[in-house]
Amino acid sequence: MGLFERYLTVWVAAAIVLGVFLGANLPGLFASIAALEYASVNLVVAVFIWVMIYPMMVGVDFASIKDVGKQPKGLVITLVVNWLIKPFTMAALGWLFFMVIFKGLVPPASAREYIAGMILLGVAPCTAMVFVWSQLVKGDANYTLVQVSINDLIMVFAFAPITAFLLGLSDIVVPWNTLILSVVLYVLVPLVAGYITRRRLEATHADHAIEQFTARLKPFSVVGLLAMVVLLFGFQAQTILNAPLVIALIAVPLMIQSYGIFAIAFGWGYAWKVPFNIAAPAALIGTSNFFELAVAVAISLFGLNSGAALATVVGVLVEVPVMLSLVAFANAKRGRFTV
Repeated sequence: MGLFERYLTVWVAAAIVLGVFLGANLPGLFASIAALEYASVNLVVAVFIWVMIYPMMVGVDFASIKDVGKQPKGLVITLVVNWLIKPFTMAALGWLFFMVIFKGLVPPASAREYIAGMILLGVAPCTAMVFVWSQLVKGDANYTLVQVSINDLIMVFAFAPITAFLLGLSDIVVPWNTLILSVVLYVLVPLVAGYITRRRLEATHADHAIEQFTARLKPFSVVGLLAMVVLLFGFQAQTILNAPLVIALIAVPLMIQSYGIFAIAFGWGYAWKVPFNIAAPAALIGTSNFFELAVAVAISLFGLNSGAALATVVGVLVEVPVMLSLVAFANAKRGRFTV
């Protein structure tokens, strides 16, 4: 794990502080940035999102899908957890906490937006950081690539319907045109661009061409992520300063979701006698989120100043320390696996 990934929580926390400071002192600047949008897509945010997502998509190798028949149990765990369990438990936890347990602590309209942001996180399975988590548990790198590639293909078709269904259950009006546009912009277009780039790099027959290309882009991805966080918290500055407790309130169900999903997937892998180097990454894939996509869609659907956008960024802050703790737990239980 590189310096950036290891201390991602620190960098994000620093970006949050900077964003709140700038938002409180330069509200006119953020208002001008917010006005730069077309068809419900903020152009500045879109650039940062593409800069973050494109290198991830270059790393997706669809040729690896031919190995789908190897160790099918791990793939079954990944797909069931990501698409049949995780989105629905996230929606249920959001409703439970913000409509029941935390009722009265936040306005109802804000509560619905926080739930929406949580749902978007739950429907977006991890694409990039999962390779870091897999490496830390000495997972099967090729098998992890198969899992991620298939997840990305499913996401193209399943993200919008599941999101719309769960938002509808939460009494949130879903603008279908905006949702579909978001999937095209932030999933399909980067995925196609990444595929074309990968094919061209492979055609050069140069050793490690793909790894070297993505390494060159990594600094831009880092800048894009941190700039995005600064922007989002700048837009949310007044809300945060007036009600700082909201960050902690959002973090509570997100953490419960993460540990709960990991317990389901990891326990399933153990009970099903899946080898550790497949079971551990499968559980971590199900736990981690594609927060870049969730942030982009939250902004498109609900706006830069929305509670939904805030909830997705809190997901970034929570994810890394939680995932590192789960990596440590998985490694400690390695000896319990028979294979």
